Amino acid sequence: MEKIIDEVKQGTALTLNTTTKNKRKLYIESYGCAMNFADSEVVASILSEDGFSTTQELNEADLILVNTCSIRDKAEQTIRKRLTEYNKVKKTRPHLKVGVLGCMAERLKDKLLDEEKIVDMVVGPDAYKDLPNLIKEVDSGRDAVNVILSKDETYGDIAPVRLNTNGVTAFVSITRGCDNMCTFCVVPFTRGRERSRDPQSILQEVNDLWNTGFKEITLLGQNVDSYLWYGGGLKKDFEKASDMQKATAVDFSKLLDTVALAQPKMRIRFSTSNPQDMTLDVIHTMAKHKNICNHIHLPVQSGSNRILKAMNRLHTIEEYFNLIDNIRTIIPNCSISQDIIAGFPTETEEDQEDTLKALEYVKYDFGYMYLYSERPGTMAGRKMDDDVPEVTKKRRLSEIIALQRSHCKYRTELHLGTIQEVLIEGPSKKSPDEWMGRNAQSTVVVFPKEQYKAGDFVNVKMNSCTSATLIGKAVGYSDNN
Repeated sequence: MEKIIDEVKQGTALTLNTTTKNKRKLYIESYGCAMNFADSEVVASILSEDGFSTTQELNEADLILVNTCSIRDKAEQTIRKRLTEYNKVKKTRPHLKVGVLGCMAERLKDKLLDEEKIVDMVVGPDAYKDLPNLIKEVDSGRDAVNVILSKDETYGDIAPVRLNTNGVTAFVSITRGCDNMCTFCVVPFTRGRERSRDPQSILQEVNDLWNTGFKEITLLGQNVDSYLWYGGGLKKDFEKASDMQKATAVDFSKLLDTVALAQPKMRIRFSTSNPQDMTLDVIHTMAKHKNICNHIHLPVQSGSNRILKAMNRLHTIEEYFNLIDNIRTIIPNCSISQDIIAGFPTETEEDQEDTLKALEYVKYDFGYMYLYSERPGTMAGRKMDDDVPEVTKKRRLSEIIALQRSHCKYRTELHLGTIQEVLIEGPSKKSPDEWMGRNAQSTVVVFPKEQYKAGDFVNVKMNSCTSATLIGKAVGYSDNN
């Protein structure tokens, strides 16, 4: 599963500063994971060079693009409902064109043109540079489709515009695609083979972000621990690389080290990790650098070895626990979050008990928990019956969520009475008089605004909390300012 799906951001219309020379208006919405939001920034950058300014008003749009998610059926149904809203606008603006981008476009391809009559253009995740040509096609009255998956496209040469940014935090994509072939996951089919971005282009983007005032980045990929640069090419072809390429290759721990050294005052996060690919080198690199945040998102999916095998997760729960133990030995205050799927095919009550035991063992700081959703084209979709009744899935998910909520409260309360550095990201959602930021463990912190401003690193005394939010008071600026 791709991470991180922030429900608050789903469907937010993105915008950047208007360019007077750009006469056409682009309305772009994003759904799904952080990678989709990062991709929308790439799309906006490409179309800014092709005569488009962005708008947050549907009724002003000349082109509507929706960047889609296929991770669950619910995500696709949300897009289909949204397309009916675009159709209402199209009736009053006959020249308006509508395009579907991303994972849903890749999965359904030209079926979308038949099923959703409003759609003029279908564009897969590796075809965004072709958008200017595709737009010319639809302008001339023809439907346009490009869903060709690339073996080398990383968009490393595109400087993303930062859409609706808080000016403090930003995503930096480092890999595309995934080779792991988990049986529940559609990502390898919608985003293609795993390839890594040139580390120099990553470093340039990080430096540019720092120079324009950003204070925190998240290195982003379907599986960041698989990052491997040896001069370009697919990860699976590394065995064919020359001796020189192998000797000078950059893996994720080296990339992390390089980025941390390049900007020692910039906070660095990363997501998502895979237990079978994460090495202790990465953990030691985290421990070495103060500016790498002590948080790891480490999906577990299930606590049952039988289900893990059926999911094609290439590790056992015992190996997973061993990794957790090593992380906590090397970085004692590291927070860990999870993904869990409830109701995977053939899952029994015993398997559910194993998952609850795994939750108890780790006591995650927070997590992302879902009902199993059969995705057409995946191995599970093709070979396994979705045989767990919906009522059973929902009951098991409720048990998982209830236990995770108690662990959230337990982990949050451990911060009480401490003074911690918090990066102010923006106003609290609940009060205009309070700031919201996160500590190094990614726990949300709110505190009175006083004289501080967004982007400041502030030391905050943690006085109270809810189950997932710390409430405190600033006691001064941190050394990082």
